[in-house]
Amino acid sequence: MDTVGLWTVFGSEVTGTAILILLGVGVVANVLLAKSGGLGGGYIVIIFGWGLAVFAGVYAAASSGAHINPAVTVGLWASGTDEYAPGVPVTITTTLVYFAGELVGAVIGAVLAWAAYRKHYEAEEDAGTILGTFSTGPAIKSPVDNVVSEIVGTFVLVYIILRFGDSPAELGALPVALLVVGIGASLGGPTGYAINPARDLGPRIAHTLLPIKNKGTSNWGYAWVPIVGPIIGATLAGLFAQFVAI
Repeated sequence: MDTVGLWTVFGSEVTGTAILILLGVGVVANVLLAKSGGLGGGYIVIIFGWGLAVFAGVYAAASSGAHINPAVTVGLWASGTDEYAPGVPVTITTTLVYFAGELVGAVIGAVLAWAAYRKHYEAEEDAGTILGTFSTGPAIKSPVDNVVSEIVGTFVLVYIILRFGDSPAELGALPVALLVVGIGASLGGPTGYAINPARDLGPRIAHTLLPIKNKGTSNWGYAWVPIVGPIIGATLAGLFAQFVAI
């Protein structure tokens, strides 16, 4: 089978991750921002919105296996697979291309969500609410416990994907979407379930750079948690999937 070109991989991951973050940040903005039509919709609307965002993102990034999440890329690598997607070998170069596409897409998606809700961001006076539409944060600040929460949630996500599909595109958009909804409903409370380093880092970068009134700080002191936790969880999931497959 011919190898899928790196530009195709990059473009696919940028597109899929941008759509994921546009719809994901968008649903949080719709529920939280002042004067939004969805104001007060609640946590259930948010977790289903994120699930549907994953559904759309997986379809959009099917050409590259639809990782749309560095944790999925890391999990595949740790599982010992030969390919990230059909025709895409596991190498240092392809790994970096996936990471780059996922992060760039996440920033683009967050900027597009801000553009869609620009007037509502201008009307919002609470800095915490504004940041909460972009990035995750702990319900109770406890770095060790917060990392553990992200490890557990990401382990479930990546392990199920590996056991039943090897990549999100092979597992299917609807199963992955429902899996994300389930993780949000069961494990999302402590940290907002980033379970995806790009999902948090990209929008946090956008929050830092965008000219948003009353936005306050971007809470970079917490930003390592939704990066380290998912990477550890994904690595453990990949290794465990490899062990179970023996």
